[in-house]
Amino acid sequence: MIKATNLKKAFNDRKRGQVVAVNDVSFEVEPGEIFGLLGLNGAGKTTTLRMLAGLLKPDIGTALINGIDVTRQPEAAKAKLGFITGSTGLYGRLKAREMIEYFGRLYGLTRNESSQRTVKLMETLGMAEFADVKCDKLSSGTKQKVSIARTMIHDPEAIILDEPTAGLDVIASRSVVDFINNEKARSKTIVFSTHVMHEAEKLCDRIGILHKGSIITTATPEELNNKSGCVDLDDTFVKLVGDIGA
Repeated sequence: MIKATNLKKAFNDRKRGQVVAVNDVSFEVEPGEIFGLLGLNGAGKTTTLRMLAGLLKPDIGTALINGIDVTRQPEAAKAKLGFITGSTGLYGRLKAREMIEYFGRLYGLTRNESSQRTVKLMETLGMAEFADVKCDKLSSGTKQKVSIARTMIHDPEAIILDEPTAGLDVIASRSVVDFINNEKARSKTIVFSTHVMHEAEKLCDRIGILHKGSIITTATPEELNNKSGCVDLDDTFVKLVGDIGA
């Protein structure tokens, strides 16, 4: 599972002084479950996800990946985790296939294991047409597919997705969504952050709404809509956040 307990993170700003980005955030996600984290820009979503992934150290609280504390045992935790963002950060001179295989070796796979796993991921994500194209020649959608395959090469048990469809067209976004659903069917534990409400409504089993660094409510999409009296998650999100004050 993925478990966040009382996470808090503050940063020092020259003009504003200490700014609390995340304040006492807690939630648990079970295998085979997709937990959505929704919030306005600056709500603390990315900071929360980076603490879960071991990229930021919390000031207070703990983050566990399958029972492993990401602060105390970062390498062991990261071996169980795939962290996907909207920023691909690929090496432009490597071909798509080379990029994925390279990361397989970094994760400790043998050359043969990395090659076989790469072939399987490329089939799943429909990457045959650009397998041998250099990454700096790829479109944003195909770059994101390479990024996903690179992140998933070690077949992690837990996956954190920070706005993975940001900037993608409809076809590329659907491919990413289909991949997420396939991983859920394989009993992966998934945390998913997005600004696209219909994606969250379609994908997520439960949703936590993060506002000004704190989770204001956690429920299924249907329960959130019932609570707000709205018929879709767009209106529900606006109402729940608006009731507190943006």
